[in-house]
Amino acid sequence: MDAPVFDLLKGYQLEGMSRFHMPGHKGAGPLGCEGWDITEIKGADALYEAEGVIAQAEANTTALFGTQRSLWSTEGSSQCIRAMLYLAVTHRRPGTAPVVLAARNVHKSFIYAAALTDFGVEWLWPEGESGSLCACPVSPEALEEALSRTETSPCAVYITSPDYLGNMQDVSALAAVAHRHGALLLVDNAHGAYLHFLPRPRHPMDLGADLCCDSAHKTLPVLTGGAYLHIGREAPGTLADRAKAALGLFGSTSPSYLTMASLDLCNRWLAEEGRGQLALAAERLGELKKDLATRGWTLSGEEELKFTLHASAGGWEGGALADLLRVGGVEPEYADPDYVVLMVSAANDAEDFQKLSQAMPPPELARRRTAAPRPAPSRRVMSVRQAVFALHEWVGREEALGRVCAAPAVACPPAIPIAVSGEEIDAQAVECFRYYGIERCMVVKE
Repeated sequence: MDAPVFDLLKGYQLEGMSRFHMPGHKGAGPLGCEGWDITEIKGADALYEAEGVIAQAEANTTALFGTQRSLWSTEGSSQCIRAMLYLAVTHRRPGTAPVVLAARNVHKSFIYAAALTDFGVEWLWPEGESGSLCACPVSPEALEEALSRTETSPCAVYITSPDYLGNMQDVSALAAVAHRHGALLLVDNAHGAYLHFLPRPRHPMDLGADLCCDSAHKTLPVLTGGAYLHIGREAPGTLADRAKAALGLFGSTSPSYLTMASLDLCNRWLAEEGRGQLALAAERLGELKKDLATRGWTLSGEEELKFTLHASAGGWEGGALADLLRVGGVEPEYADPDYVVLMVSAANDAEDFQKLSQAMPPPELARRRTAAPRPAPSRRVMSVRQAVFALHEWVGREEALGRVCAAPAVACPPAIPIAVSGEEIDAQAVECFRYYGIERCMVVKE
């Protein structure tokens, strides 16, 4: 497969032009990559008005994923989340309201999109004891019931799959329910860009979603910030027509050509050797998971390239287990009191898997922890937009009780809010703050 953006950058370096244009490093500097870092010079196209090399490369991405249209972002899935929510709300189907029905384990960029676009949010909560801060499983039956009881039909249903712990939703069944009620299905697939290229494809675009985002940089050989916005084959054509403008609404006019070049070369990799290498990585991780299960470890999630240890089920505190892995030369993606998450890609070789296996201690089953507190429904005092744009102040977590949340108080990772802007912070939320080590939060000033 051709790589038109990369080829242009390579050719420009060889020309030896004197650079009287941005950036200020003029193609030279200590990093060694400055020569590839350009701006929208003649022939380089422009990301949000793409008609040349970028348009050609995005067409390659569209063909690889088999979508109606796939577009690039250099500002991660956060930009794509804002864009797809804007599209769903402003170009909603007749008879639906500017309301999104969302599983509660959203990334905080969803909250900021609600503030910027001013749509209403209704939450889907996990059934029974099945959920946690990071996980919010939604069954087709639960979605059907939620959509049937709404006074006004929401324009979209929004889920995260895979979630941060590697759990995956039944996208196909949820899409069928949403479509039956006239709603679009939007999927935060930030962690699953590779899913289309496995022997058994499970990407949201393969399963009936209308819009989804992928953080290419999380699981594919792409520089940080590289991401995709996909429009499904059966989605309304207006979404595909207006997607580029929606991305431009939320994106910088100075996108990184380094990041775009990496997206371009990733196209070639996926077309040539990517599928085989991804299948090998999934096979190696599957073997390691089986081995650790026989050694007594409890694993979470079914995502093929995520390795989530339920540390507390094995008697460990997640942070302590992560520190022990670091001693063994393994740096995890994320740890909280209960889980340690490790993300795998095709770039992890056999030595990496061997090192991880050797670094794993035995589970200490005698020291089980109590169940983690979970966020729960709380009183909505004002809209997300009103709260985000209100005057605010920082307070300690104990002082936050009874106050109105102004902005999500959570670090990234996992960037999943305990309290959402506009909600009253209740005792359950404070308990969750305490459990996850959040010392203070931003509240609406009284």
